[in-house]
Amino acid sequence: MTNKTFLTLHGAIYTSFALALFFVPSFLWPMYGVEINDQYAYFLSQHTSIFLGSVAAISLFMRNIEAGVAMTQLLKALLFGNLLGVVITTYAGLTGIFVGFGWSDPAFFTLLSVINAMQLRKTFND
Repeated sequence: MTNKTFLTLHGAIYTSFALALFFVPSFLWPMYGVEINDQYAYFLSQHTSIFLGSVAAISLFMRNIEAGVAMTQLLKALLFGNLLGVVITTYAGLTGIFVGFGWSDPAFFTLLSVINAMQLRKTFND
């Protein structure tokens, strides 16, 4: 896929999660086994959406840059973030923080990491 398509897809995925964590955290988190039991937990979920929204914005705003050093560094940074997601969500699953639908997060971040790595490899080869 093209870098523009990858970044559009990546940005759309992160936008979806940012909006869900901001608007419906009480619906989303219990599927992962995490309870939203007070206003502080609710706000913390909304606060997390700042960072997801920022990653989405970076992906979407940078999708028109030409292949080269900037694109390579962007793909490396996104890969780092996705790999960090694999580590943290796997930890949450292994320690019992995430249950139920929580298994999907490590799988999701692994899939994004694989697609991201393939895109980075393609960019190196172009």
